[in-house]
Amino acid sequence: MSNLIKNKDLVLNNGVEIPLIGLGTYQMRGYEVEKAVEVALEAGYRHFDTASIYGNEKEIGNTLRNLGVKREDIFITSKVWNDDQGFDNTMKAIDISLDKLQTDYVDLYLVHWPLPDKRKSTWEAMIDIYDGRKARSIGVSNYTSDHIEELMKYSSITPVVNQIEITPFLYQKDLVSNCESFDIKIEAYSPLLKGKKLDDPNIVKIGKKYNKSSAQVLIRWSLEKGFIVLPKSANADRIKENIDVFDFELNSEDMSLLDSLDSNIRISWDPSELD
Repeated sequence: MSNLIKNKDLVLNNGVEIPLIGLGTYQMRGYEVEKAVEVALEAGYRHFDTASIYGNEKEIGNTLRNLGVKREDIFITSKVWNDDQGFDNTMKAIDISLDKLQTDYVDLYLVHWPLPDKRKSTWEAMIDIYDGRKARSIGVSNYTSDHIEELMKYSSITPVVNQIEITPFLYQKDLVSNCESFDIKIEAYSPLLKGKKLDDPNIVKIGKKYNKSSAQVLIRWSLEKGFIVLPKSANADRIKENIDVFDFELNSEDMSLLDSLDSNIRISWDPSELD
């Protein structure tokens, strides 16, 4: 069975299907991101996660066009950055992203951070973008439970995802539960903690049990939790390895051990600092 078939889809709350594993492209530029996208496509990835602030939308668009990939065969996510938030700016930002990506629509458009004073107007623009079919689905990123609760008080549309930093070492159970109560799926970014915990003895031990790498164990943990996972790598072998996770399952004992590693280890900004 090819990885293309094994990279299963998850159905979002608006009926759109999203591949469970996507290629994260943060801090990847120029030839590096072009090559990574090419390798990922060959390995079976069909989901690519970018953002305006990443500065690589143009390269991703060029690569997908040059490789002759059918638009309907891939899933593209982008995000509106803080400087572009607010209604008018967000409406301009999506057009800039679409132009760089060389597409009429993105499959998922996210509010990158819950910026104070602009969350409501930005989300109103997101709804217009969705209604105007410039995005097949819309969601948020780095939203806490308080931010989700606030949004749901005034929104006519439920976000399809909340893209957050979540790993066994930062298992935000209450936030996950809150999102699930609204049928908002979790997307896990930095699922490999930028390599900082790949030598953790518990992870290594579990990996040996299944003849899998520590990275594969961490990705599988997210999948077992029902999360969409966005591992980032520019290394060809690791890109292939990160999607080779559909031929094993972690048993309940190993999942419990991984859950017990929660120690609030965060490698990105803490969104709870945003009122």
